[in-house]
Amino acid sequence: MNNFTYHVPESPLEAANQKTSDRHAQFIAGGTNLVDRLKVFLDKPSQLIDISKLDLQTIETMADGSLRLGALVTNTAVADNQDIRRHYPMLARAILSGASQQIRNMATVGGNLLQRTRCPYYYDTAFPCNKREPETDCPAIEGMNRNHAILGSSDHCVAVHPSDMCVALAALDAEVEVISPQGTRQIAFLDFHRLPGNRPEKDSNLEQGELITGVKIPDTSKNSSGVYLKIRDRASYSFALVSVAASVSLEGEKIEGVRLALGGVAHKPWRATETEEFLIGKSLEENTLTQAAEIALQDAKPLSQNHFKVELAKRAIIRALKVSAQGGGVV
Repeated sequence: MNNFTYHVPESPLEAANQKTSDRHAQFIAGGTNLVDRLKVFLDKPSQLIDISKLDLQTIETMADGSLRLGALVTNTAVADNQDIRRHYPMLARAILSGASQQIRNMATVGGNLLQRTRCPYYYDTAFPCNKREPETDCPAIEGMNRNHAILGSSDHCVAVHPSDMCVALAALDAEVEVISPQGTRQIAFLDFHRLPGNRPEKDSNLEQGELITGVKIPDTSKNSSGVYLKIRDRASYSFALVSVAASVSLEGEKIEGVRLALGGVAHKPWRATETEEFLIGKSLEENTLTQAAEIALQDAKPLSQNHFKVELAKRAIIRALKVSAQGGGVV
């Protein structure tokens, strides 16, 4: 590792001020992704700002009925919370599918949002990588790309976002709260992460010095039938080939509400809004679900080794919607 200084702020604002004054500084909390990057010299911070002791570790129900997760709440605490298990089960299921118990005990809500891709070319400095060093190359486009994006990619990057939690938060219309020396602001979750475009090195729309302080999930998202279906090469802690966060609410035989987001297919959690709109008011018939899945993948552009993801995603969508409509449960 390179040499760096170490600072422990006493408040979120102090942390934000410290980061603003040093653009090469980085925040650290659980460190489950950052430490890995430090070990292989992907990140070379001038200082680490340890925010792990800040008062951002509570889960609370707000006056408007929304649920607020402090940025430093661990993944374990979120997945074990009874209100979340009862009202936002897809979130608990997503977290439990995402990592080992040891990692969940350390990983935080805010850190989960800021995970960087697990693309092997990004981690291997023997190869060029536009995300690591802009304007070099993306060898995955013509190389090993089985696990890579089929939606929303660009000529600069085809990596996928690795988080399971973020797929569920995208489906739940969450909102990210941040603080900076300029004050506080809220970012709609769907606007928090970026598609690669010609700036793949920039994963989110955070500004310099901004610190995530919490994530807010609106009360209208409560749906006990929410499911999270993750398809991976092995059941033991692999990243998703395709994942689906879905919830369906019925009024009689008609679909009254639906939420649908995909993971493992794009540079950010992929919300299938057009598919949601298509399903409203329709009955839950096989032909309808097939059409819905086709809409969700109509813009897919698979690479040389991941054509299978298109059909896999369609089948996963149909299965997740069916299970949710039947009341949820294990998928």
